[in-house]
Amino acid sequence: MTSPNDLDRALHAVVHDCLGIRPGEQVLVVADPGTRALGEALRERAQAAGADATLALIEERPTHGAEPPAPVAAALSAADAYVAPTTKSLSHTSARKRATDAGVRGATLPGVTEDMLARVMAVDFDALRARCAAVARRLDAAAEARLTCPRGTDLRLDVRDRAGIADDGDLRAPGAFGNLPCGEGFVSPAGGEGTLVASSLAAVGLVDPPARLTVADGHITGATGTPAGETFLELLQAHGRPGTNLAELGVGTNDRATLTGNVLEDEKILGTVHVAFGASAGIGGNVSVPVHLDCVVRDATLELDGETILDAGTLLT
Repeated sequence: MTSPNDLDRALHAVVHDCLGIRPGEQVLVVADPGTRALGEALRERAQAAGADATLALIEERPTHGAEPPAPVAAALSAADAYVAPTTKSLSHTSARKRATDAGVRGATLPGVTEDMLARVMAVDFDALRARCAAVARRLDAAAEARLTCPRGTDLRLDVRDRAGIADDGDLRAPGAFGNLPCGEGFVSPAGGEGTLVASSLAAVGLVDPPARLTVADGHITGATGTPAGETFLELLQAHGRPGTNLAELGVGTNDRATLTGNVLEDEKILGTVHVAFGASAGIGGNVSVPVHLDCVVRDATLELDGETILDAGTLLT
């Protein structure tokens, strides 16, 4: 069980170690009814750091990637920094991208819980950041990635001329953006073909047996193996062809994260790989759509231009 001290250390890490909130800054915290208590705790911690901190309470969004209300979108761009512990993700919204482009630094925490924040933020940040940087460099330099796993995953992805990004929790620079809890290196592919066998699906949870997802011409086209996979596909297809876009390839780098069914944590597990569909414009792709859903592959092997950087869940880089 999370102790008050554990949570207090995590809140300190978010406000001071990650965002570097300074006295006199305008800080916006965005929460919804399910995350109100954590939002208020973050607002209080930012206020205690000397910031002028505001809590904006919004209704839970219908999907990950759905836009916040217009006044909140404007407030994001007007702040010096923001924190968004919301039930559904604001990461891949146009509002978040505009704030980033305006030089506002911030963190999204979609689906976060107090227990998760306390556990997963208790990481060795120096080691985490070294792993994130190494993975991002390798993704940045690669032209093709091949993802496999013992359950039948075999997916090839075109990553040429796409920037690798380190999600390492260092959000102190103007325009910096990331997830918290942090821990991944990722890239937005230009296309891909093959099969994914996933154990955790965003908006669905843990799936056993795993879901078998088919990718063709850079889009998810089918789901078998479990009804949960069909639900995942339907959530994406509800947004038309852009919703099925192959949006992200990421490698987890956080050794404090464990498999829980909450994809915010699951995708950060050291040695896992996650693939997302839907919006990619905020991370180097060119698709804007109000949905972005990840799935997590365990015991993954990842090759970049024929060189193995992840071997059956063991990070080699």
